[in-house]
Amino acid sequence: MSETPAPRPISRRGAIGGLAATVGAVAVSSVVTAAPAHAYNWTRTMRRGDSGADVRELQIRVAGWAAASPSRTFIAIDGSFGPATEGAVRRFQSAYGLGVDGIAGPQTHTQLNWLESSDGSTRHFAWSEFHSRDGSGFGGGRVGTATVRENVRRLMYKLEAVRRKGGNNACIINSGFRSIRHNSNVGGSSNSQHMYGIAADIRINNRSVSQVISYSQTSGFSGIIRYNTHTHVDSRVEYAYGAQSWYWAV
Repeated sequence: MSETPAPRPISRRGAIGGLAATVGAVAVSSVVTAAPAHAYNWTRTMRRGDSGADVRELQIRVAGWAAASPSRTFIAIDGSFGPATEGAVRRFQSAYGLGVDGIAGPQTHTQLNWLESSDGSTRHFAWSEFHSRDGSGFGGGRVGTATVRENVRRLMYKLEAVRRKGGNNACIINSGFRSIRHNSNVGGSSNSQHMYGIAADIRINNRSVSQVISYSQTSGFSGIIRYNTHTHVDSRVEYAYGAQSWYWAV
């Protein structure tokens, strides 16, 4: 079956006209776009049984497609293409209107790279959206700046999946990374996952908190907390930064 990349959106975080989605269902399009020149250099078709650094990168990019229904599971970023990775690739392919075979070939690579921005962020999210609100950027947290940045990059790809499940409506970041100082100033917990760059407080335009929670429950997030106007998501079990139990307060 042939694969077709999704269309380029009207704006960086804007909705794509004509797309509609319900909980657990995503509309797709057949408009073809070229991969950006800065894209990751995929050198081979990857399938179950393969391993390597490119498989790790694939896992990072499809991690938000961890399950088809609410499930306490996540894609391990271990460079080993097993059944969980294959399932995530299948769901990614289905969501973007590609041929669904669980094999990451050239057209799947093109779609993955369509989500990549030239500065290493993703298509619908900017680094600045995740900066600590006290002007610290990615500094002053529980781990080093480079680690925070990589953690945020991985978080962005999960949020790309949540955004897609939400009908491509803009996903707003209320809070991303927090420096230790800023976390204290806003009354965050002493071991808030925000201080590692693996958490975000989000809302999606035209979607309820309950809907955002349902998308997050299929996207590999081990921490999900309901608030009145937004949803907290994090990957606490995946990273084990002192919080190693699943926590869904939904």
